[in-house]
Amino acid sequence: MPKVTINIDDREKKILDKRAKKNLLTLREQIEDILRRSCVRGSSGKYKGFKPDDKLISIFSREKRGNWRKKKRRIKKK
Repeated sequence: MPKVTINIDDREKKILDKRAKKNLLTLREQIEDILRRSCVRGSSGKYKGFKPDDKLISIFSREKRGNWRKKKRRIKKK
């Protein structure tokens, strides 16, 4: 297995230690878990980009992606 060295500051180490204790892992295992999940999530390939035929459409339009908030109904005051 190849080895990789990363540099993190004390604040980041403290956050990772806390997260590792919560998940009952060591710091090394927690970092490996984060990297593994990131690689799996990134390689899914679910998202296919919006590719219109016309260049003007691609310039002036945008995609609606992500979670959108539901609009709350306003109660009319009498």
